[in-house]
Amino acid sequence: MKTLRQALRSTRKAVVASVAALGLGVGGLLTLTTAPAAHADTQICTQYGSTTIQGRYVVQNNRWGTSEAQCINVTSTGFQVTQADGSVATNGAPKSYPSIYNGCHYTNCSPGTNLPAQLSSISSAPTSISYTYVNNAVFDAAYDIWLDPAAKKDGVNKTEIMVWYNHVGSIQPVGSKVGTASVAGRNWDVWTGNNGGNDVISFVSSSAIDSWSFDVKAFANETINRGLAQNSWYLTSVQAGFEPWQNGAGLAVSSFSSTVNIGGGSTTGGSTTGGSTTGGTTTGGTTTGGTTTGGSTTGGTTTGGTTTGGSTTGGSTTGGTTTGGSTNGGSTGGTGSSGCKVTVTPQSWSGGFTADVKVANTGSSAISSWKLGFTLPSGQTITSAWNATVSPSSGAVTATNLSYNGTIPAGGSQSFGFQGTTSGAYAAPTGFTLNGAACS
Repeated sequence: MKTLRQALRSTRKAVVASVAALGLGVGGLLTLTTAPAAHADTQICTQYGSTTIQGRYVVQNNRWGTSEAQCINVTSTGFQVTQADGSVATNGAPKSYPSIYNGCHYTNCSPGTNLPAQLSSISSAPTSISYTYVNNAVFDAAYDIWLDPAAKKDGVNKTEIMVWYNHVGSIQPVGSKVGTASVAGRNWDVWTGNNGGNDVISFVSSSAIDSWSFDVKAFANETINRGLAQNSWYLTSVQAGFEPWQNGAGLAVSSFSSTVNIGGGSTTGGSTTGGSTTGGTTTGGTTTGGTTTGGSTTGGTTTGGTTTGGSTTGGSTTGGTTTGGSTNGGSTGGTGSSGCKVTVTPQSWSGGFTADVKVANTGSSAISSWKLGFTLPSGQTITSAWNATVSPSSGAVTATNLSYNGTIPAGGSQSFGFQGTTSGAYAAPTGFTLNGAACS
């Protein structure tokens, strides 16, 4: 059964690669066209049809594994599968991979994306997805992260990371289960294998997740630690959607956001939350009839996710930047010299914001088990965080390292971030302390 799945996936990818090499699309009659951006709800029923939303994401139908009809209704914040005829064997490849993405996929790059980007240059990559599920289908809903040694915009990447939010029916990831892991504050079953075209590592939740925010870097770091990628490799795209085997009408991505922060804080892909967008609109970057492929999974899983509207207007970096003189000792729950500099890079929109926080160690020795204290302005409430646990959700809060980023070497830094709501205009946090010692 595993051989069948791999053969199906490998054959599909080989065909796509051959057609792409000829400069042709696989949809329709082997033509490559540019699709208009979706403004009102847009219905897509063509096999590889796609469009853009919010001037920054691509939504694709991607019905690659069946000749039966499939249609998606693309909204300003995501999409819903409105027709999903037929079924395929659950021990083989799925019917399709309707999805939304930030980055580049078979030369179809989302507008304004800064991907591919080298992992070593990415300080954080916060993302958020909300799904709507149905009871009468066999499917998986997961998040696909593609990595490659080269800054590739076309073809199959070397390693695929899948984060399974949910799966229903007798389907399973590529390969075999190799253990468990705690990543981004959740526990996962870990599977690894190869589908005949690329390595796949899957993180499978034991229960359905309807909505969740996390940092893509957390899963990239775990993948590096397991020897399936390197820090010099490139993140080429992040994709969220569904892989249905049977039925699937009604499945939806109700909200999605993807932001990639480079170095000290440049951001792209702005985080979005369902609602109207305020970002500048861009066109182009979308194709219909272009070749696309689903998240690779054998045995049944791939990745999915949903997207949602509401664009961010990226503020300049800072609030809370402190230039820290060195202070020694006095650590609470940690060790090492605690001279520090904190840089906050915010993005804000009406009623909400994200903040990427870089904590630099300006002292002469490493800091272990770090805790960063700070005060949120009145009216702000944290709703999710990545690369750290943050509590409480308002007022004087403390961010505590996770298992994989507990040491800040002398002259080095660690980054984390959080998303929140605000009752007024965004304002930066203040009063930063590292392990009890002031950073300024």
